[in-house]
Amino acid sequence: MREFRFTGLNIAGDPVRGTVYAPSMRKALRRVEDLASKHEFQARETEERRAFLYKVKDPQGNVVKGTQWAYNEEEVRSALTRVGLEVLSVEKRLLHINIPPSSTDLVLFVRLAANMLRRQLPFDEVLTLLIADTSNSQLKQVLRDLNSDLKGGMDARHAFLKQQHVLGKFTAYMLGLAATSGNMAEMFEATALYLERKDKFKKAVRSALITPAITAFAAIAAFIWYVWYIVPSYARLFQQYNVELPPLTTASLWFADWMDVNGWWVAILTLAAIVAFVLWSRTTRGRFWLHKQMIRIPILGPLLQKMNLEVFSRVFAVLYSGSGEGEEVMKVAAEATGNTYIEHQVKTITVPMMMAAGADLIKSMERSGVFTPMLLARFRSGAETGAVREAADEMADFYQREVDLKFETLVETIKTVIAILISFLVLILTIISAESALISPTGSDVMFTR
Repeated sequence: MREFRFTGLNIAGDPVRGTVYAPSMRKALRRVEDLASKHEFQARETEERRAFLYKVKDPQGNVVKGTQWAYNEEEVRSALTRVGLEVLSVEKRLLHINIPPSSTDLVLFVRLAANMLRRQLPFDEVLTLLIADTSNSQLKQVLRDLNSDLKGGMDARHAFLKQQHVLGKFTAYMLGLAATSGNMAEMFEATALYLERKDKFKKAVRSALITPAITAFAAIAAFIWYVWYIVPSYARLFQQYNVELPPLTTASLWFADWMDVNGWWVAILTLAAIVAFVLWSRTTRGRFWLHKQMIRIPILGPLLQKMNLEVFSRVFAVLYSGSGEGEEVMKVAAEATGNTYIEHQVKTITVPMMMAAGADLIKSMERSGVFTPMLLARFRSGAETGAVREAADEMADFYQREVDLKFETLVETIKTVIAILISFLVLILTIISAESALISPTGSDVMFTR
């Protein structure tokens, strides 16, 4: 996502300025047009924020080169002049590839900030230290922008939400909320725990599934190669003598002949189907359908649902105060799960019931159909005793332990299924090989052919 600044005039003739984020200038202009139509102002200019290379001379006469992000060249010159530097040259950087920060980079940023805040360091000093320590250029620029916006008097929540395209919506919301809360260190600590947990689980899933996936792919590829190439290469020798072939060997020959004619089409269509599915799964509708089906998969689905509810409960416990802001807490907690189906159900069923119908928390959660009976029961007892936050915290810890335990069992189950698949393929190849070994052409077959 790229940052664009727009300017314009409203109906009263007053200047209007704002920023939008979009992947291209064309989409940025479209978003500005939508905002202009909605808020009744006339857009005049839209500029992209980009990198400028500058060369300056400091008061000691030393020539210094650097990079500065701005909307135009004049902003760079003005900023450098204000700090007492003689500007020698400023030019746009023609090629600048933004490598987004990894999940590890974000976890380290929030964790280090939480640790320094616990030692009661001022937040501006924390940002200064992190800017010097961060290696990712895009995250470094985000921290610089945060530091500049906060020193300029911008509201902390708005300053962090401006960076949600890099930090993530949940992380930006939590850190912005932390900056305005009474206990900044605690909020940063809770966000760090959430990000660490999420990053750890993703890496565990990736490492646990990659070996079985490669093994299964290699086994299937070897099976196809054997049936398509090896078996036909010697089976056709017997066909020359009109020898009757066993059924599996005959089927292998038919498959090889069919693949010789249609192999390229099969490869192209398979690749096209995979690419189409990946692209569709990234759309709003595709992601919603995929996330809905994921929690319904036997064995794996309930585990994924409990993992999502663990995140929901932990975020809910951090944000819930019982002061009448339950609707906003529900929205943020639902977004933090990362499951668009759960988020949709909570936002379109639970939250409207709480706001319009005046239903209590438990009935609203129950109607969404995404919360487990155990979680609802524990939240109900917490609501009756006035300890909803403690109930959410307990459910988060409980689901964390359960997910960790069942995840190990799931990995072993996947390995067992892969082993059964490989054994089945080996069995079929063994039968085909045994059939081929039993083929014995008679002398009359050979003489007749000659």
